[in-house]
Amino acid sequence: MSDYLPILVFALLAAALPLATILIARALQSRKPNPAKLEPYECGIEATTFALDTRFSVRYFLIAVLFVVFDVETIFLFPWAVMFNRLGLFGLIEMLIFLTILVIGYFYVWKRKALDWA
Repeated sequence: MSDYLPILVFALLAAALPLATILIARALQSRKPNPAKLEPYECGIEATTFALDTRFSVRYFLIAVLFVVFDVETIFLFPWAVMFNRLGLFGLIEMLIFLTILVIGYFYVWKRKALDWA
């Protein structure tokens, strides 16, 4: 049981720190409501539309998904690079297959002109 005590202490600290900062910020904030403070603000320009009323292009979501895919790729590359010597030829072939699939997907997206912003 004593082996798990540091984990319990760390979990309690991890839960208490955000809660404490939120409570301290709430206690120290000024409470002077003002209609101007409640308006949306973006770069000093008044908002002309409501964000929920506008429709976003599908390309925006496609770019977001592509970012996540290539971000996940880097997450998979790091542990592979750390364990490269242990994995040997099998690990190298597996990573080459993984990267080949990603490159094929990248060229498919590029050919479909999904990466063009205009």
